[in-house]
Amino acid sequence: MSARTRGSTAVAVALTATLTAATAALLTGCGPTSGARAVTTPPAATNTPSSGSSAAPAGGATPSAGTAPSASASTTPAGGSTPTGTPTTAGSTRAPVLNGTANSKLTISDGTRYVVMNGTRVDFGTAVRDLAWSPDGRKAAFIDGAGNLALANPNGTGRVTVARNPGGQNWSHPTWQVTAYDSIPELSGRSNILFAVRKSGVSELDSVPSSAVNGTPKKLGLGWEAGDEVKPVPQTGNVWPSAGGTHGSAVYANSGTGEVFIRDDYVRQQGSALTHGSQPAMSHSEHEEVVFVRSVGGHDHLFLENPTDAGPVFKDLTPYATTDYTEPAWAPDGSTIAARTPAGIVTLSTKSSAAPKLVSTYTGLPSYRG
Repeated sequence: MSARTRGSTAVAVALTATLTAATAALLTGCGPTSGARAVTTPPAATNTPSSGSSAAPAGGATPSAGTAPSASASTTPAGGSTPTGTPTTAGSTRAPVLNGTANSKLTISDGTRYVVMNGTRVDFGTAVRDLAWSPDGRKAAFIDGAGNLALANPNGTGRVTVARNPGGQNWSHPTWQVTAYDSIPELSGRSNILFAVRKSGVSELDSVPSSAVNGTPKKLGLGWEAGDEVKPVPQTGNVWPSAGGTHGSAVYANSGTGEVFIRDDYVRQQGSALTHGSQPAMSHSEHEEVVFVRSVGGHDHLFLENPTDAGPVFKDLTPYATTDYTEPAWAPDGSTIAARTPAGIVTLSTKSSAAPKLVSTYTGLPSYRG
């Protein structure tokens, strides 16, 4: 039984960013909780966007220092892909603008120990790679400086190692699979963290309960839909998972086929290819819309897929792109998408054709705190 209408076509990601001045704001509202280790002076650095899956260093390895004081930068995993948020020195002393995150739920992580949120930076005490917020916004999941899967409070405190990297592996892109109890058809609630694992040159998807402490991840099952025309989904080469919706569904990319796949985990686990693209993100709504990146005319565009009873409807959100839009993230209410560009973080509406708006010149991985 499928939780959404399926279809095959495309969805791609592209965005651009620019913003002007801003002073760091105090932590309020959707910002970190009281007691946060806030740092109001940002480092003078920018980051090179990554089109592939990011990865933490092999277990136990401490990354080299980044541009922020005592900050750790991610190392490049086997296979040549650049980890998300790897800081690179731009050669400029101009401080990047943080205030695009003020009074909003947008956060930015760049592979250092500092996470930008609510117009300031919060010190998590370890490198933070591929940060993903729980749906309720109370916990942050990320790959830490030792390559482990960790959780922490929004102010960087209370860090717990959910699963410890055994070494020789690169872990990346955690995402929360959270569902409530469903009386029809009698399904218990779940709270798992799915993430990508690369070992011995092979990538797969793993899962571990979010409540685990030094837990042992298990390979994520990837079944496929029944039918003569449906091909079995690949079991390796899978990266960039993103769970969403209300039924435990997720999307992910496959580096071998260049396609985005959907994994349906409602009643009976099944899945299939959705379209050609990369870096998919699933919305938190019951409609399970998907945004992803696809190259068009020499630039990475952002595409939106809306499932309907008549089949999927696709829309290029950045039809006039003159830059690359990557690493999209959904706002909790589904009305806005943030993405990374060489200039910084941009946002754009999913409801209108308005051009992307540069909201922060601080570059890194965007994410929204629920």
